[in-house]
Amino acid sequence: MNISVEPGVLEKAGALIEALGYIQRFNEKIVVVKLGGSFMDSQDEFRKVLNDIVFMHAVGMRPVVVHGGGKAITQAMADAGLQAQFVMGRRYTDDHTLAIAEHVLINQINVFIVETIESLGGRAMPLHSLGSAVLFGQKLFLSSPDNRKIDIGRVGELTRVNSTLIAALARADVIPVIAPIALDGAGGKLNVNADTAAGFVAAACGAEKLVLVSDTHGIRERKDDPDSLLRSVTRARIDSLIAQGQIAEGMLPKVESCLIALEAGVQKTHIIDGRFPHALLLEIYSDRGVGTEIIRG
Repeated sequence: MNISVEPGVLEKAGALIEALGYIQRFNEKIVVVKLGGSFMDSQDEFRKVLNDIVFMHAVGMRPVVVHGGGKAITQAMADAGLQAQFVMGRRYTDDHTLAIAEHVLINQINVFIVETIESLGGRAMPLHSLGSAVLFGQKLFLSSPDNRKIDIGRVGELTRVNSTLIAALARADVIPVIAPIALDGAGGKLNVNADTAAGFVAAACGAEKLVLVSDTHGIRERKDDPDSLLRSVTRARIDSLIAQGQIAEGMLPKVESCLIALEAGVQKTHIIDGRFPHALLLEIYSDRGVGTEIIRG
């Protein structure tokens, strides 16, 4: 008996079967997803990525979201008549800048993520410095070439993550959504790098994977050559690319985040482009991903 089907139906079925093994493998596993980059500027693109996270949650994975918001913060500062100041390549964060960053990260981006996840049928919990904080740190100082301490304001480095709360929420079928503002020992607030925060969260939670969703396709063997994308790269190769200057600037904190996670036992880390349709699902649930995976070795 001949049965006719619409074009593409069998391919969809094949994709589902391919995904089945990954769905079974990652059932009940924590996967930390860091969101950042220009795709967040478009509510439509941002919503599509969040829809993928809801799918991951629906098929048994336990996603934990850490988000940035650098471009939105820069825009909010410009709207307030403030100009970003940099010290040794790092943004100086004074009290006013920190207040703007906290407002944008929590009252705008975090709220949008939580509300969107819930509108798509998921359950989400905001975790941040104005509510239930899970990131704790200390003031970060840079070192000058002559080994002097350089103050860059209210910028912090993480010392502790409340992984107990994060894991409890994940087990309770809730998606934690974490904004990168940390508390110090005296209850003060510190701005922390969102990529680094995601690496610490993945490490503290014993995550199966860390996926950095940004506006870059991944790591290139030659940073200015789009055709030199590396699909899989080891720690040893990463060290070589950093020494050669092929990994630098904005890619460096992403790679360092992945290394923090790998050194703590996370199995695989990934850097993908959130502008590519369903990049998150393709990277996790298909035999051939769309970005770069970083593995031990």
